[in-house]
Amino acid sequence: MIAQLLVELLEWYLDIKFWFKKRKRRKFEKEHNLPKKLMLYPSQKIGIVIVVVLAIMASLRVMYVASYKGSNTTNERLSKIEQLLEKEKKDIGAYPVELRTIIRNNPLLKDVTKDGWNNKISYKLTKDGTSYSLVSFGKDKTPNTDDDIKLSH
Repeated sequence: MIAQLLVELLEWYLDIKFWFKKRKRRKFEKEHNLPKKLMLYPSQKIGIVIVVVLAIMASLRVMYVASYKGSNTTNERLSKIEQLLEKEKKDIGAYPVELRTIIRNNPLLKDVTKDGWNNKISYKLTKDGTSYSLVSFGKDKTPNTDDDIKLSH
């Protein structure tokens, strides 16, 4: 509480000191027929710095949320594909050879084979047809990197 009061008093002191400096500057400009120089109060400078810092923090948050959203969407789609593949195996007795088989003509499933970054999800069926692997190559679209999301069954 005392520290807050001291900070407030210091701000007032700096603004009053600046006000005298600005008044002296304006008088000088008028006497010498000069254009007015832009002068900001110390409290205005602090406000500008705060706005800039908040803007940077907001943009970093947006980038983080966008990255998280892509991986979250991908995990949801991989789970949905897994459910559809299990249903296919239950109904037909085997996993499909191609992933697009599970979509059929259902418009609600048209994007299920794409990850959160709108890249095609890789589907590989084992030679014996008893298991499969699903891989999203992540945001960088490069296989075998840290951002790959894999699901094996």
